[in-house]
Formats: sequence, structure tokens, C-alpha cells
Amino acid sequence: MRSRTSCALVLLLLLSACATTESSLGELEAPNPRFANLQRAAQYPWTDDGHCVVREASNEWPVLAERCFHALEHDRVQFRDVTGRCAVAYAGAAAVGVGLCIFLAPELAVGAVVVVGTVMVAAAIQEGIDAYQRNASRERAKPKTQTQPAKEPLANQAPASKGSSTGDIFPPPPETNPRRPSCEPIPVRHAGEDVPHNECADRFPPNRHPGMDVFVGGERFDALQVGARVLWEIKTHRFDTYPDFIRRREIESELEQIQGERTAAAACGYDFVIGVSTQAHKDALIEADFTLNVVVTGCKR
Repeated sequence: MRSRTSCALVLLLLLSACATTESSLGELEAPNPRFANLQRAAQYPWTDDGHCVVREASNEWPVLAERCFHALEHDRVQFRDVTGRCAVAYAGAAAVGVGLCIFLAPELAVGAVVVVGTVMVAAAIQEGIDAYQRNASRERAKPKTQTQPAKEPLANQAPASKGSSTGDIFPPPPETNPRRPSCEPIPVRHAGEDVPHNECADRFPPNRHPGMDVFVGGERFDALQVGARVLWEIKTHRFDTYPDFIRRREIESELEQIQGERTAAAACGYDFVIGVSTQAHKDALIEADFTLNVVVTGCKR
């Protein structure tokens, strides 16, 4: 009997230890964006000891990279457009534009950025990493607080009146002067399940928010270009295969949509580009409106 009791006790202790371990693993927090940016920037040489990176580390990587690109030690960094997308997006631009486009990409392709020589982590960046790790250690050491149960509603509390979500007897009148749509780009999931279209929108400009459209000025755009104030509308229709009548109707429909998007983009200080899969589609749009900026993406369906 004693032997069986001892075995049962050991088993119980082992199970408790496993449960504690699983609980601890499940409580690991997602990587902090600021810390991730500091770690990424630590791979590169900086002329200002990393002070710009530390100042901008709380932003998304494309924003940080755009604002601190000037502080890179450019003599030791080589940019290789291994995908060819940046050369197309910056056609006719200086080489620095292509390099900036490559460096700002949320996820760099292998071999896109090559650093010559050994990199010592910039002093300010190392201090930022150390400070984050110290703060994280202190947070983990703090005892967890117990949440208080929700209080029961008072028995004599008056119910919300009909027509008012707040319970006001006389709810405020609806707003008569609607606010102007925000010019701040708001990422939202790509609309629809058109996988080839969404992949083209992410890959070609390239998109600052992969997997996302953006709302700007009350309009929805397929992509916000990395490293530039350029909004994109992507078209991947098999335009060349349409009969002439369908082509005309398609162009009419697209022009109506494009006009609203171009107006919203211009009002918010953004350039606007339409990406189409074929030269025939581009020619049809330019013939209808020669002021449009249309680029052939070559994206397939």
C-alpha cells in the first residue's frame, strides 16, 4: 500500500510540473514590435551610432527604415533587387530609390541587402535592446493581480430606454456635420478571396502592409507602396480575352471607380497608380483618360 501511495504521489507531482510548464509556455507574449525593430536594425552599420533607429523604433519597420535610411553607412551596404519589383516600381528613378525600396520591404528577400565586413551593434541600439530586456525581466517578476468579479446590477437601476444605446431618455440628435474622412492610412484585410489579385497587390508595388488594403480619405486602395506616398489600384482582369463590347463596359466601370480613388488620394497628398496585367489594358485606360498613371504589372491569373 505504501509503495502504491508513493508512486501515485510521484505521478501527481510530475503531472503538476508538466501543467505548470505548459501554462508558462502558453503565457509567452508575442514579440514586441519595438524590440523586433531594434534587433533587425542591429544587423546594419549606422553612422549615428543608431540614435535615429532608437528614436523611430516604435513605428512599423517601413516607417523607421524610410526615416533612418540616410543614417546607414552606405559605403558598406549593397542592395540587390533580387525580385525585380523595385526596379519596375521606381522605373527611371535614381539608384537610391531602388535601394530605399529594397530596404523598406517588410520582409527582405534572401540576399537583397548585403553588408560588407563585420558589423558591431551600434551603441544606442544595444542600449535600447538591453533596456527592453531589463524591463521585460522586471515585468515577468511582478506578481499577477487577480481580476475582480463583475458587480451585479442594482435592482432599482433604470433600464435603457428604447432608441438609445446609452439609456438616455432623450438621446442626442444625429451629427449634422459629418467629420472629414481621415487621410491617415488605415490597414484592413484585403476585400474578397481573389488570391491572384491579392498576391499581386502585395508583391508588385510592393505593399507596405502585406495582406492588407488601406483606407485613405474615405476610399479603399489595394496597396500603399513601400517607401513612397503612392496608393495603388490593382487590376488583374483577363482584359485581352474580352469581346470589344465587354471591354468598353469594363473601362467605363473602372474609370468611375478610379476617379473617386484618384480624387481622395490627391486630397490627402498621395500619388495614385493603376497596375494592370497587360499592355492592352493599359492602352485602353490611357486612351480613355491620358492623365492616368498606369503601369503594366504582368501579374497572371
